[in-house]
Amino acid sequence: MKRQLPLVTFLILCFSTVIMGQEPTASPSPSPKPVMTKAQSQKIIIATERKLWEGWKTKNFKAFKTYLSADSVMVGDSGVANKTESLKELENLACEVKSYELSDIKVTFLNNDAALMTYKATQDGTCGGQAVPPAVWASSAYVKRGGKWFAASHQETPAK
Repeated sequence: MKRQLPLVTFLILCFSTVIMGQEPTASPSPSPKPVMTKAQSQKIIIATERKLWEGWKTKNFKAFKTYLSADSVMVGDSGVANKTESLKELENLACEVKSYELSDIKVTFLNNDAALMTYKATQDGTCGGQAVPPAVWASSAYVKRGGKWFAASHQETPAK
């Protein structure tokens, strides 16, 4: 056994020298997610806004639950409301929407994760027995969180 000890020690030293002299190999990293272009973001924002209007028309409030940010703020003639209050108001307000159309749409990016959409909406409907304004100028703020766009705020002003 004493004769093998120097041989084993020598082999360990040689082996460790070979290992220590090698460059460490980098572990493969996952490919980064492709960055969403402004054109892609713009399409998503406009499509989301249309889904919200369609949800209002068809009384499909799931769209609002899905596409409003958790900290959203809605501004209307009855004041300012958070997401929970807005959903409750939408569900309780008896609206009958015959038609709507969005035009003059413009999306302005404030940075990579925030955008402001402005447009004119013409509409034919009633809410709570009252006719809605036939045309409004609207703005919706959007935020990107976790790679997805959410409506963070909405406001309308009757058009003259």
